[in-house]
This record gives sequence, C-alpha cells and structure tokens, in this order.
Amino acid sequence: MTENPVLGPADLEWAEVTLGALATRFSSVVVGQERLLRSLLTTVLSSGHVLLESVPGLAKTLAASTLASSFSASFARVQCTPDLLPSDIIGSQIFDPSTKGFVTELGPVHANFILLDEINRSSAKTQSAMLEAMQERQTTVGGTSYRLPDPFVVLATQNPIEEEGTYVLPQAQLDRFLLKEVIDYPIPNDEIEVLHRVETGAITDPGPAVCGTDDLLKLQRLAAAVRVADPIKRYIVEIVNVTRRPGDFLDSGQARWIEHGSSPRGAIAFLLAAKASALLDGRDHVIPDDVTGMRHPVLRHRLLLSFEALAERVAPESLIDDVFAAVPTP
Repeated sequence: MTENPVLGPADLEWAEVTLGALATRFSSVVVGQERLLRSLLTTVLSSGHVLLESVPGLAKTLAASTLASSFSASFARVQCTPDLLPSDIIGSQIFDPSTKGFVTELGPVHANFILLDEINRSSAKTQSAMLEAMQERQTTVGGTSYRLPDPFVVLATQNPIEEEGTYVLPQAQLDRFLLKEVIDYPIPNDEIEVLHRVETGAITDPGPAVCGTDDLLKLQRLAAAVRVADPIKRYIVEIVNVTRRPGDFLDSGQARWIEHGSSPRGAIAFLLAAKASALLDGRDHVIPDDVTGMRHPVLRHRLLLSFEALAERVAPESLIDDVFAAVPTP
C-alpha cells in the first residue's frame, strides 16, 4: 500500500507564494469578489469544474478568463447559442479532397481551460456533449476517443433571469460541476473602484501569466496530499446523509422543501474542496471550517427543491444552513 506524500514546510511556503501571485493578478482586474476568487482557486486546485451564476454585468466572463490567462496554458472560449452543435465543441471529421479521406478536427474543448459562456443557452444535445468531457476527460469523434489535456478545467457561466432561448441544465450535468458560485452585486466602494479602473484603463491589461501548467499540476498534487482525518470524513458523510433523509433530521417544515438530496459526488466534492481550502489557508490538514466554508457552493446545485419550496422562493442556502445545523461539528 502506497502512503500519501507528506506536505513539508517548503511545499506550503511555495504554495503560499504561488497562490498569492495568482490572487494578486486576479485582483488587479476583478475588484472585490474574494469569495468568487476562493471558489475559482478551489476548483482549479481540485481538478474540478465550476458554474458561475449571476445577472448580466457582474464580471462572470471576466473573472473566468482572467483566471485562465493567469496560467501559461491553452484557453478556449465558446459562446453558447441555441444553434451550437456538439461538433462545434468536441470536434468532427472533415473530408480532405487531397487524400480522399476524412481527417479529424478537434474542437475547442481540447484546451486546458475552456470557458462556456452562457451554457444554458445551448441545446440539451449540445449540453450533453460536455458530459463525457467533464467526467471522463475524453471526447469521442468518429468512433475514436481522444484524451483531453491535463490539467483540464471547465468554467461555465449562466444568467438565471432570462428564460427565452435558454435550456435548464439537467441535474445530471449540474452534478458534474464541483462548485456552483452565485455572484452578488459589488458593494458601493468596490463599484467606485471599478469606475476608476475603467476610466484609467487599468482594467484592460492584467499582465503576463504568473504560472505554467507544471506549476498548476504541482498545486493540484499538493492539494491532493492534504490530510483528512476520519472524523472529518464521517462529518461529510453525515451532512450528505441529512440531505437524503431530511425527514429524520429536520423539522417537517424544512424537510418538505427538499425533494432529493445530494449524490455521492457531493461527498467527494466536499472532500476535494476542503483539501483545497486547507492549502489556500496554508495548512497540511483539513479542519471542520474547511467543510462548512464550502457548504453553499458544494450543495446549492445538488439539492433538488420541492415545488412548494420553489413557489415560496426558499433559498437553497438557508436549507443548507439548516442541514449543517443538524449535524454536530467534530
């Protein structure tokens, strides 16, 4: 049995410097949004994917592209529309008259970072084309499978207030996203800084990349090496179990709002996100706060609310808080 590598002081110091450089570059473009930055870095460290949701104009696309450009890695942006085809994303076979045969042209998904802008504007068929890529890290074109590059991170955005010309993401695809982050309006002081940067042009040039793909892969290995004690793992499983059996742990008023709970991917997401959170804070081990701090982005898209909850506009975040309150902290 192979033992997990142990994080030493030098590893933690290197990670702190590298993550600090990434945060500084991000903040030079995106004002405020510390919670968003933490979710994006957590996603990257965990080798996962993230769904960003907000009304238009809150820098979802800017945040995703700024993070991707912080690494000297391949990046592709796909503007999702109703007429977008699966082959536009994963690739297709094209007839070559010179050879009288077909050649494979791989699509933009074959990049280290891919930004799917307004993913809910693409049709269900096109959305499903991303399932294999996000979960299996491969695509199939003309009966041949092609491995995606490593690292591979999907950054998707969606606008929740428009319904015309949109297709709601199915639960099976939502579950593929490690985190779902909801972006709020900036506070007044941050918005004043945005206006200042637009006026001076400081928002247009983030500067060169600060990390390479080797650095990113090393960060991911360090995050994977963060230790998680058995009581923390049990805590995660108990939380996910409450979402599946709310009637046994919550009062009847709260329980009736949860139609279906989280799949085992929710527990895995908590484990990976907690490890990344610990590394972001310079620790080689997970504490309960790492789990509770990720509760909303991990669970908000994994709880299927009942019709009553939707009719009464119950916020999933309040239900998640109720779930955590029902489980003793180790």
